[in-house]
Amino acid sequence: MKSILLFVFSVMSLSAIAQKIDTVFLNKLLESKPEFFGSILNHADKNQVQILYTQINRDAKNKPSFKSYSYNLNPQHYFYPASTVKLAAVIFALEKVNRLKATGITVKSTMITDSAFKGQTKVLKDSSAQNSLPSIEHYIKKILLTSDNDAFNRLFEFIGRAELNEKLKKNGLLNSRILNRLAIGDAGETAKHTNPIKFYNGDKLVYNQEAQYDPKEYDLVLTNTVMGKGYLDSSDKLVNKPFSLENKNAFAINDQQKLMQKLILPEVFPANERYNLTPDDYQLIYTYMSKLPTESNYPKYDEKEFWPTYAKMLYYGRDKNADLNPDIRIFNKYGDSYGYIIDNSYFVDFKNGIEFFLTAVIQSNEDGIFNDNKYEYETVCYPFMKNLGRSIYEVELKRAKKQKPDLSKFKMDYK
Repeated sequence: MKSILLFVFSVMSLSAIAQKIDTVFLNKLLESKPEFFGSILNHADKNQVQILYTQINRDAKNKPSFKSYSYNLNPQHYFYPASTVKLAAVIFALEKVNRLKATGITVKSTMITDSAFKGQTKVLKDSSAQNSLPSIEHYIKKILLTSDNDAFNRLFEFIGRAELNEKLKKNGLLNSRILNRLAIGDAGETAKHTNPIKFYNGDKLVYNQEAQYDPKEYDLVLTNTVMGKGYLDSSDKLVNKPFSLENKNAFAINDQQKLMQKLILPEVFPANERYNLTPDDYQLIYTYMSKLPTESNYPKYDEKEFWPTYAKMLYYGRDKNADLNPDIRIFNKYGDSYGYIIDNSYFVDFKNGIEFFLTAVIQSNEDGIFNDNKYEYETVCYPFMKNLGRSIYEVELKRAKKQKPDLSKFKMDYK
């Protein structure tokens, strides 16, 4: 009965989305550029493409409203969301800090992570921080600049798995779940246990969080959770059967963009639906979500490993030699794993008064084998993302607007 109800609710949700979103425009746009998108259109199901583009229109008081367009959007068609889930963790971690402010905890408090269950690890120092100490603030910087996995894992442990998923539901992100840490083989019982953590202001202990356990399962009605024809196991041995992602994180394209919309333009949403973030919280996220790795001093990055456009899939395609458009800033969170490239972005062009949301996923795995690190990122996925971002930008350059937006709140200080 539970599965039936979930299925009915999911179908109703998909129907509601379809009624609100134009499904023709993007298809025509892609068809008009066969040199960029012809091969993808011929294999849209194989490449698992989904796109959601939202135009923003402002009234005379600069109040925004949305008009959305989709291509192949299906919240129940599973793709591995990789690092895109980290933006939710950033927001929910800041909300938890604000909820606990009476204890004295702040984003700058020293965060000492202990261990209490098999596989857990401790964190006592962070050499990439100016003071060499771990904190919520510094983890957020590392997540938004270069998608640091350990930084996400530490926020996952602070928020707790149960609260993460409660917050997703509370925010209407009904086709998503966050079940585990990333890049450490976290699954099953180990994912349900999170570390004990202590927060200090100087030498003073201000908050002690005991180890937590979340017994819940977070079932979703999803298709496409078993894929391919084989995979390499932990010993790099080929297993000749389809690869299962049934008990992994999920983060649907429409949920990703809704999370971003509420973050970037909270005024569009009723006050009781907005995030519990302070002006400083918004400033922190906006700054590091749009900052380039090469503009950061703490943490400091080697430009050969993290070049300017490293995190900007849409529009730049992760091109190491891309010419940066000085008028554009991209506020985004990307993901890449198992042949999937995902990017959830808000674009701003200050010179031309352009702003829009664009979220997309594409996958390429020609040999059908997972975990072999043989994916067509360079030849299929990155070019698609680059051309998609630029094509939508061209649409926006030509699109007439009644009111030019005031985008001054998104001009960050990157020094």
